[in-house]
Amino acid sequence: MENINVAVLGATGAVGQKFVALLQHPPYFRVRELVASSRSAGRSYRDAVTWVQNTPIPESVAAMDVKSIEEPLDSPILFSGLDSSIAGAVEERYAQAGHVVISNSKNHRMDADVPLVIPEINADHLALIERQPYAGALVTNPNCSTIFLAMALAPLHQAFGIDAVQVSTLQAISGAGYPGLSATDINGNVIPHISGEEEKLETETLKILGVIDGDKIAPAEMRISAQCTRVPVIDGHTETLSVKLQSHATIGDVRNALEAFRGFPQEAGLPSAPRQPLWVFDDPSRPQPARDLWVDGGMATLIGRLRPCPVFDLRMVLLGHNTIRGAAGAAILNAEALVAKDYVTSDGLLRRSEAVQGREPAEAGAGL
Repeated sequence: MENINVAVLGATGAVGQKFVALLQHPPYFRVRELVASSRSAGRSYRDAVTWVQNTPIPESVAAMDVKSIEEPLDSPILFSGLDSSIAGAVEERYAQAGHVVISNSKNHRMDADVPLVIPEINADHLALIERQPYAGALVTNPNCSTIFLAMALAPLHQAFGIDAVQVSTLQAISGAGYPGLSATDINGNVIPHISGEEEKLETETLKILGVIDGDKIAPAEMRISAQCTRVPVIDGHTETLSVKLQSHATIGDVRNALEAFRGFPQEAGLPSAPRQPLWVFDDPSRPQPARDLWVDGGMATLIGRLRPCPVFDLRMVLLGHNTIRGAAGAAILNAEALVAKDYVTSDGLLRRSEAVQGREPAEAGAGL
């Protein structure tokens, strides 16, 4: 299969840059268009971006002219790293025009007809695009902290059922974008509030772990209480959680369920998929952002300190790379899943099997 042309929306931002960096390697896609605000449009990407990645700007895109978010695009697949202040309307407009939009933004995550996908857990939710009123489609990945929480809960929910979860996060400063927080605010400090984060953990997780019920997702039935903090770590979100199960399980049972967990990306051999989604550490001092973050290319969820809980049933520590698996890498994996499940053709065009809301969707690719 030839690589599919893609565009990156918000290409000069922190998440957009991570898309650009990661898309130099997966075999499914190639970057053909870079899109940003009007102040960047018309300039070369090299001149428009303040590059903050730990690798050089890829030569394949450095001289590429940046397009405005108002311009029509040729690429059938769009990866969106747009800021939520503008993402909603822009992503809808491009989906209406026939593009398949894979969004990292929060705006459409909880829409009834928009799949909120972690392919290891709920790749079947991609079927929701059949019900969307667009000529194209809109698919979202969750909040970064939600991804690591849901990944750890999914095998436990499947094997034992979950009644309640209490989770506290220690989130890296890269999650605030670039330039993010001032040194005065974050150095030697912990900020005990991140706007909207707790609500995302408590609601998005239930949608992801839910099941398709007719034309909507029936959310999972469990209680989740979240507290979110920002800490002076560059990359890597750590989470501590306690879980109350619905049926009895030993710590050995829990560990076996976590380590055996696999999903559609592993079964299909998707290029961006971690070979082992969940890694369980024996050393009680691990995982650590400074030492373990790049396991499986930053796409795995890392688990440590798995032990009994005197209040609930078990407790553990999670770690994940917030800008790889928690953002751009998650969206790329979603796009690979769309291709592997034949929702997107080898040309990058949307394939639907039925009418949408009583009418035939526009011909695949129309309006590109």
